[in-house]
Amino acid sequence: MSDIRFEICVDSIRGIVAARDAGAARVELCAGLIEGGTTPSLGTILVAREIQNIGIHVIIRPRGGDFLYGVEELVAMETDIATIKSAGVDGFVFGALDPDGNIDVAVTKRLIDRARPASITFHRAFDMTPDPMAALETLIELGVDRVLTTGQAPTVLEGAELVRDLVKAAGDRIIVMPGGITERTAARVVGTTGAREYHFAALTPTPSAMRFRRGDVYMGGELRPPEYDRLDTHVQPVASIIAAANKASG
Repeated sequence: MSDIRFEICVDSIRGIVAARDAGAARVELCAGLIEGGTTPSLGTILVAREIQNIGIHVIIRPRGGDFLYGVEELVAMETDIATIKSAGVDGFVFGALDPDGNIDVAVTKRLIDRARPASITFHRAFDMTPDPMAALETLIELGVDRVLTTGQAPTVLEGAELVRDLVKAAGDRIIVMPGGITERTAARVVGTTGAREYHFAALTPTPSAMRFRRGDVYMGGELRPPEYDRLDTHVQPVASIIAAANKASG
């Protein structure tokens, strides 16, 4: 049996259930996936915590865009962590950079101190750093548990060789978790990187159940997703990716 663990990026309660039923170890619970993930509502987190037999890691990200945070944003992130900790979640996912793209040590340490004893993942802000090996060592010094990365490339398949090098450099000091595997790429990424944890989303377009539809009114701005479609996480796509990765790992 493979000892690979899988984390599924989800934005709904039904997504958590689907991830669990497909065999995932945990989820990264987000809102705003179109922006790369933002902090979900407390109500969603409280309901999520009632779901058994799967870990819940919550992203702490007050907005989309870059990872350079002002004082007010940092206070909001610390407040979110303190509030969400009371729900008993298993981990937090966050990242912060300085204006030069390096890990913001002071900000990251503040967030870690507020989040402990929960598990800490530094998210793909890592992929925006100028020197990945130096960034990895910084995260190790800070005591971060894992780092999510596509190997500083648009896709993890393109970045697999850097991920492999990061896995080797990390050893047992931190978990390097490749993100974004698919059923098609899982075997090559697993074979190249040798990682033991993988992160991905498996979102399927799902038509709205609305019968009455206004085609001339929109809730978003000029750039927007379809008003009457959404992306949902379903068991079968998650299970297929997990099966492909497990097969490749032997």
